[in-house]
Amino acid sequence: MTVTSEQRFGEFVVVRRHEGREHVAELVLDRPKAMNAVSTDMARSLAAACEALGADRDARVTVLTSSHERAFCVGADLKERNSFTDAELVRQRPTARAAYTGVLELPMPTIAAVHGFALGGGFELALACDVIVADATAVVGLPEVSVGVIPGGGGTQLLPRRVGAARAAELVFTARRVEAAEARELGLVDELVAAGRDREEALALGARMAANSPVGLRAAKKALRLGHGLDLRAGLEVEDAAWRSVAFSGDRAEGVAAFNEKRSPQWPGE
Repeated sequence: MTVTSEQRFGEFVVVRRHEGREHVAELVLDRPKAMNAVSTDMARSLAAACEALGADRDARVTVLTSSHERAFCVGADLKERNSFTDAELVRQRPTARAAYTGVLELPMPTIAAVHGFALGGGFELALACDVIVADATAVVGLPEVSVGVIPGGGGTQLLPRRVGAARAAELVFTARRVEAAEARELGLVDELVAAGRDREEALALGARMAANSPVGLRAAKKALRLGHGLDLRAGLEVEDAAWRSVAFSGDRAEGVAAFNEKRSPQWPGE
């Protein structure tokens, strides 16, 4: 794929657009020498990239990828953490949280393209996405209790929403690593593809999503996120509010017109 634009955030995070997929933003974890271990600098850059993407109305879908051939992300930078005093760890916590919540709160659909190791905070970054595409080499898990902490990037909340409370408890308490086939069977990942195909398949899926109304995509994501866990009546109110936010939009008018005129819509994005 031809890169049409590239913006770097600090040393370790890149946002790319590709020819023919201009509405799909590729958010690249780019610290290959450390297998994308999330340092303070990388966390700060990831949060900044997510803030910029959230404000970019041209980005209809974001795909989170890795530049390392054998890992998506191995989690927090434990070498850096080992050098922290207790006070420094407390001060660093908001920076770390901002990286994970930055991905989680992106307003457009998000897809993680996972290969190799996605462990601890690395798997939490994938869990923060709406869909996870993994290749046959993927190994995922939340091993934090094995080093005396807990998943702190959203794992204890996001994992049970995917696989249920009991399964999440087993995975967190055992700290075990799960290989690709079992991960797909348990619902830890959503699509399983051939080795080396995770990025291309995730970008292709993103392109299919991005062909749809950007207003509709963001409203649908908001309804899905806000309605999750509510009782049905409350969830339907969330859905109704989201519907009202798009019912009188330019995208809705264009979508109906394009359908009736038997042509592809030209979304105004508003």
